[in-house]
Amino acid sequence: MHNRFDHSNYHQICDSLAAKDADLAMILDRFGYPPLWSRPNTFESLVHIILEQQVSLASALSALNKLRERIQQITPARFLLLTDEELKACYFSRQKTAYVRYLAEALLSGQLNLSELEVLTDDAVRNKLTALKGIGNWTADVYLMFVLQRADVFPVGDLAAVNALKEVKGLLKDTPREVLIDAANEWQPYRTVATMMLWHYYLSIRKKQMS
Repeated sequence: MHNRFDHSNYHQICDSLAAKDADLAMILDRFGYPPLWSRPNTFESLVHIILEQQVSLASALSALNKLRERIQQITPARFLLLTDEELKACYFSRQKTAYVRYLAEALLSGQLNLSELEVLTDDAVRNKLTALKGIGNWTADVYLMFVLQRADVFPVGDLAAVNALKEVKGLLKDTPREVLIDAANEWQPYRTVATMMLWHYYLSIRKKQMS
């Protein structure tokens, strides 16, 4: 059985993490429980994650909504009918157009089967996904966390999570990657939930700064 989390145990896991880590307890005290971010196991969810690579969440969502407007249902077959120009009008870069076309073709050919990923180990899922062009560790991590709801993933390539970790732990900006991984390892076997607490802190702090 894979280590997962859902609405039935999410707050309990947050509480147990906070009981062992004063910095996570501070996040709960100041900002309450984080949302349980989740997405269905669909082509659309993977498209959304690819769109989120190295851009703001708002920009990615804007492109996804534009795509949905154009084709109603975001499926591999419908996506492959779109021309470069049509995708450009949906705010897809040339690079992301290529990545999502490759993903759509992999799903239609049977090279990748999303429902099969649900029973694989985290490492096996990561290997399957990163074998595809345009899907790196960050995309695989977010898929594991949001879609498969695997409980023990720390996305070391995620700037928001890493910056929040440095802030709450009082670490220097140039703290080596290995030190960050060691710090996150203290939250095993619930690194995903701890990361959601970090994201909640990051978004809450920046929302306050903007208001």
